[in-house]
Amino acid sequence: MDSVRSSLLEAALMSAQGLPLALFLMGPTASGKTDLAMELASRYPFDLISVDSALVYRGMDVGTAKPSPEQLSRVPHRLIDICDPVEPYSAARFREDALREMKEITAAGRVPLLVGGTMLYFKALEFGLSELPQADPRLRSRIEGLARRRGWQALHRWLQRIDPSAAARIHPNDPQRIQRALEVFMTSGIPLTRLQQRSHLPQLPYRLIKMALAPGDRSLLHQRIATRFHAMLEQGLECEVRGLLADDRLQPGLPAMRSVGYRQMVAYLNGEYDRKTMIEKGISATRQLAKRQMTWLRSYPGIHWLDAGQGSLIDQVLKIVEVVPSYQQT
Repeated sequence: MDSVRSSLLEAALMSAQGLPLALFLMGPTASGKTDLAMELASRYPFDLISVDSALVYRGMDVGTAKPSPEQLSRVPHRLIDICDPVEPYSAARFREDALREMKEITAAGRVPLLVGGTMLYFKALEFGLSELPQADPRLRSRIEGLARRRGWQALHRWLQRIDPSAAARIHPNDPQRIQRALEVFMTSGIPLTRLQQRSHLPQLPYRLIKMALAPGDRSLLHQRIATRFHAMLEQGLECEVRGLLADDRLQPGLPAMRSVGYRQMVAYLNGEYDRKTMIEKGISATRQLAKRQMTWLRSYPGIHWLDAGQGSLIDQVLKIVEVVPSYQQT
C-alpha cells in the first residue's frame, strides 16, 4: 500500500502544472508538527524548512524543542541555527531566506515542506510584507520603560485607541507584538494595520498546499504542552538560560529572550517569583500562545486540517497532496 501511495505522490509532485509545488505544515505549539514533517521527509521527496522565530537562534535548544543533532543529521532542516540570539531576525529576513532555500530545493527536483508555528512568517512568505519602519532600540527602550511603569495591559489599551484592528489581533499578554505595533505608530505616525495593507510584493511563485495539524480535543493539546514544559525542565532549560544570560550582550529585553518559556525562566532567575510559579506561568503562557495560533489558523485561507484522532496523519497528508496539485493555488 505504501509503495502505491509513494507512486501516486511522486506523480502528483512531478506533474507539470506551471508553478512548482510547496507545502506549508502549520499548527499550534506542541501539536506534533516536527515529528510529522520528519516522517514525511524520511519517506518522500520533501526537504524541510523551519518556520520558527526561535529555532533560528544558536544555543537556544531545550526551550525551543529544537530537533536533536541526531534528528537533524538524519533529516536536515533549513533555517535552524542561523544567527546568534543577540541578532535581530525579522519576517522580512525570513521571507528572503525562505525563498532562497525553496529555490534551491526546487532546482534539485524536490519539494519544499515548510514547517513551524510562527504564523507571521507564513503570512509574510505567501502574501509579502509592506515596508515598515526599521526597529529603533531607543524607542523600544522607551516603550519597555512605559510597560514597566504602567503594565502591558495599559499599553494594549493604548493600542486599541490608535489601531483597533491590530489590538484585536494581538493578545494583551503578547508584549513583543504590542511593542512592535506601538513602535511602528510612534515612528511613522501611521497605524500598523494601514501600513500592512500596502504590500506590493509579487505573489509567491509556488502552488501551495496549506495544512494545519491540531488535535480536535483542546484538553489533549493542553496536556501535551504541560508534559513538554516539564520535559524541558528535566532536559536542562534552567542551565541553558543561565548560560545564555552569562553573555553580557544578551539582555532579557531582546526578542530571543522574550520567547515563551525563556521569558518565565529569566524572571525566575531574577528572583521575580519562585520555581512553582515559574512553571505555572510557563505552561500558561504556552497555552495562550497555542490559543493565539489556533485563532490565527482558523482565519487563514485554504487550510486543510489534520487530526491524529482521525487516523494516520501520513495517509491524511498523502490524500491531500494527491488531489490538490491538479488545481491552481488556493
